[in-house]
Amino acid sequence: MKNVVLASAVVLAMAAVPAAAQYGQKKATTKGTTTSDQHFVTDVANVGMAEVELGKLAADKASNDQVKKFGQRMADDHAKAGDELKALAEKNNLTWPTELDAKHKAVRDRFSKLTGESFDRAYMQEMVNGHRAAVNTFKMEAKNGKTPEIQTWASKTLTTIEDHLKQAQEIARGVVGTTGTKK
Repeated sequence: MKNVVLASAVVLAMAAVPAAAQYGQKKATTKGTTTSDQHFVTDVANVGMAEVELGKLAADKASNDQVKKFGQRMADDHAKAGDELKALAEKNNLTWPTELDAKHKAVRDRFSKLTGESFDRAYMQEMVNGHRAAVNTFKMEAKNGKTPEIQTWASKTLTTIEDHLKQAQEIARGVVGTTGTKK
């Protein structure tokens, strides 16, 4: 079980690193956008689609009612946020992925095989780690983004992501027995 949680944390951490690295390398593209804005949109789209799918799994498979409700909230909130960002991306000629990337498909597939309390623990650990990474990514885009509408959206959405992190940490304390961090 620890291996599943560790692997999930590594996958999410790896997803956040490229986004952070891009902020030091701004290159102009069309309509005043930058490669980092494109990278932000692509990363957020992939993570958001994964959150929707994992949230639906949690709503269906979790044994803990709080985890089920949190999963449904993740599916709903991330679907709504994804629709908003997709519209902004299209308006600014940024590419939007049409399906999950291989990395997030692997996470989804791994979680689809878990059940009961092991699912609950792994899912909540994933949510804490993932939302921590997302907070940092959104803060960077809100501060350094070059597409004003995307930058504003990141700043506005950051509040919701911070709330998701807080709620995930609270649920994880009961399900995982920690705040989702390694000791």
